[in-house]
Parts: sequence; structure tokens; C-alpha cells
Amino acid sequence: MATRLTRPLTFGGQPLTVDRAKRMRWTATGMLAAMAVIFIATHGLVAAHPVWGYVNAFAEAAMVGGLADWFAVTALFRHPLGLPIPHTAIIPENKDRIADTMAAFLRENFLTPAVVARRMSGMNVAKAAGEFLATAPERGGPDERSRITSGAAELLAEVLESLDPDRLGNQVRAGLAGQLAKLDIAPLAGRMIETTMVDRRHQPLIDGFVRWAGLTIEDNEETLRDIIHQRVSGVLRWAGIDKTISTSVLDGLYKLLAEVLVNPDHPLRGKIEEGLAKLGQDLQHDPETRAKVEEMKRDLIANPAVAVWWTGVWERIRQSLIRRARDPESGMGEDMRTMLAELGQALQQDARLQHQINRFARRTMVGVATRYGDQIVRLVSETVKRWDARTITDRVEGAVGRDLQFIRINGTLVGGLVGMTLHFLTTVL
Repeated sequence: MATRLTRPLTFGGQPLTVDRAKRMRWTATGMLAAMAVIFIATHGLVAAHPVWGYVNAFAEAAMVGGLADWFAVTALFRHPLGLPIPHTAIIPENKDRIADTMAAFLRENFLTPAVVARRMSGMNVAKAAGEFLATAPERGGPDERSRITSGAAELLAEVLESLDPDRLGNQVRAGLAGQLAKLDIAPLAGRMIETTMVDRRHQPLIDGFVRWAGLTIEDNEETLRDIIHQRVSGVLRWAGIDKTISTSVLDGLYKLLAEVLVNPDHPLRGKIEEGLAKLGQDLQHDPETRAKVEEMKRDLIANPAVAVWWTGVWERIRQSLIRRARDPESGMGEDMRTMLAELGQALQQDARLQHQINRFARRTMVGVATRYGDQIVRLVSETVKRWDARTITDRVEGAVGRDLQFIRINGTLVGGLVGMTLHFLTTVL
């Protein structure tokens, strides 16, 4: 008799335990015992009435059929009555061969690229994922939604903490530097300047430059007065005219900048626009200008200060994300719910996106089957081989033992019907 398992097994999606198989085994054994009792009880009544002959024949054949099926079912898992009869205890004695057979069956029928591709071609993984994500905020109550988003936020924080900031920062910087090195910046900048000027969007830029120039002069008035003082002759300094000159120069600069700022048609503004237009043309068509820009770009990429700056930027971004993920008041949970819902809607409605994701999933699964199929089936085979004889017997019997007891019950009933039919034939004929 099989030892009861403490952990329930599943088969066909339904929980099955050895206890259920045990109940069916007692039922089948009870029927067999009942047939034996009926056979003995009716053996002396056969001559009393023809009906008893049929009952006795039914019980005799049912007893034989039940015993035969009991032996067959028992022989799968153990030696009947503990006797080492050949070709019994089939499963424990051949568990290694069974493990290899299961692995080969799994490999040949489930993990071949053709089977995986055919199975995946009929699945809309993207749409199913979209439906799950779109309905995720509505499933469960607020507490459950909070746990989901909090768990996702904490997972994000732990992933960010586990990353090596220097290594990842260097990898991202190297990737950006590689892409930037391939990019021809000069023509792009030239077209950007032209487009900005056509749409008159460069005016705020000029205004900002003029304001910046005015503030810079204001912040450095003393320095400018000292420069003018040093440039004028000694006679003028002795007469104190240098202060008047410096004041006049500064006032003239302030007035000029103010006029440029308030007058959109000021000649200086026109000169600035002409310079911008020429710069845009040179960036696109002048080889010398383009070469200078490329050289500046290469120097910038190779500058160690840029690497240090980027590492600092990445670290600040990482730490900010970690703090937001762990701060319940940051609103990241709500943002994540909204983002997941929007992603789910996009996956449901965008047929092109579905096609791309489904194709990616199909190719990924085919690749996994191709590269790791042998390892997967080897894991199955080695796991079964590591089980001892009692474990594999209990697990298989717990999964299918109940159905095997139905075989015993059916064998008892069918045997009885056959015996009764044979008794009828021998009696009539």
C-alpha cells in the first residue's frame, strides 16, 4: 500500500492525492471480496434454481476478472503480495528508462522548433498581455492594487540598487558615444537653424542672448571700468575723464542692448540673423566648417571631464528613481498603474504592434527550444532519475492510481457479465 503524500499532486488541473486513490482501491477490493462471498454462498444453490447458476457464474467470472486486474494494476507499482514475480514493480524497477522515455517524448513532441512555432503562431500573446494589463487596475480592491504597484516599485528599486553604477554608467556612455560618433552633427545643426529661422522661432533666442549680455555687463562693470582706465592715456586719468569715458561706454552698451531688445527691426538684430543664416549654410555645405564641428565633437567625446559629468548625471538619476520608488507619497504607483493601463490598451488596439510583439515572442520561444531544448529535457530526465523508487511510485500512483482502480472495478463487472454470458450459452446449447 502506498505511503500517503503530505503534498497534494495535480493531474489534469485537478488536485489528486493518494487518499483519493486509496478510497477507490478499497472500493475495488470490496467488490472483489463481495464477488468471492457471493460465489461461495451460491455454490451450493446452483441445483436449486437456474437463477442461482447465473449468479454463481457471474460471481466466479467477476472474481477472476477482478483478481487479474488487481494483479495487473499492482504489478505496475510493486510486487504483488511482496513476491518477486518477474515483470512486476514495473515503474520503480524501470524508473531510469521511464525518465529517458519521458524526456525523449517531451523533446520530440513539444520542444522542436517546428512544434513551438506552430503552437505560437496560433497565439496572440500581445493581445492577451494587453487585456491583462488594461484590466489590472480594476481587478481586486484598492488594497490589492496598492500591493501590486508597491511590489513593482520595490522591485524596480532593488533592480536599480543591484546595478553597478560605474559599470552601467560607462556602458551607457560608451553606447551614446558610439552613436554620437556615427552621427554627422553639422548638417543636422544647420538644418535646425534654417528651420528655426523660417518659423521665426529664433527671436526668443536672440532676446535671451541680449538679456544675458546685459546682465553679464552689469555683473562685471567694475572689471570693464578698470580695463577702460588702463587703456586711456595718463593725462585723461589725471584729469578724471576716464571715469566719464567708462560711464559713457557702459551707458552706450546698455542703450544699444535695450534698443535691440525692444526693436525687432534693429540693424544689429539683422546682423545677428545674417550671421545665423550664414552659419546654417556653412554647417551644411562648407567642408571646413563641418570638419571643425566634427573635430570639436571628437574632442568632446574623448574629454575625461565629460565621462565624469555623465557618471554623476547617471548616479543622480538612479538615486532619484530609487527614492521615488520607495516613497509612497511620490505618486509613482499611480503613474505605474496608468502606464500599464495605457500599454495594455495599445497592445489591444494596435494590430501592427501586436504583430511585432507576437513575432518577437515566437522567435524567442523557437530560439529557446533550439538552444535549450536538450537542457530542459535533460533536467526532466535527471530529476526523475534522482527520485527513489518509493517517491516515483507514490507520485505516479497519486496522479493516475484512482483511474487504475476504475479499471479493476470495470474488470470485475465485465468479467462477471462475460461469465454469465458463457453460462447462458453452455446451458442453452
